[in-house]
Amino acid sequence: MPDPAEQLRRIYEAGFEVEKLWRFPNAVGVIRGNCIALLETTPEGLKVVGTPGWRMGDVIGVLVEKDGKRVFQNKTNIIEATPERLAELERFRRELDKLLIPRA
Repeated sequence: MPDPAEQLRRIYEAGFEVEKLWRFPNAVGVIRGNCIALLETTPEGLKVVGTPGWRMGDVIGVLVEKDGKRVFQNKTNIIEATPERLAELERFRRELDKLLIPRA
């Protein structure tokens, strides 16, 4: 089983910020740039809760389609999902996924 503390150390050393978010008491937030993901401890180590999104203040904007356009949205705000933002989110996801892979 992967050690969650070791996984979190690798994530931090790779340049991600690690924060405890009051809105999500059972998860830890990992942030890089404007992207954020929630991680929770499972018997198999740390796992992403839901899907990574765009940080919008102290909440997460999820990628959705609205009126035929892709946007990041939370309850009260909408931000356009520009090609640059989508590329940043994809890089974030790929790197985080690699860091969560168990190492021997």
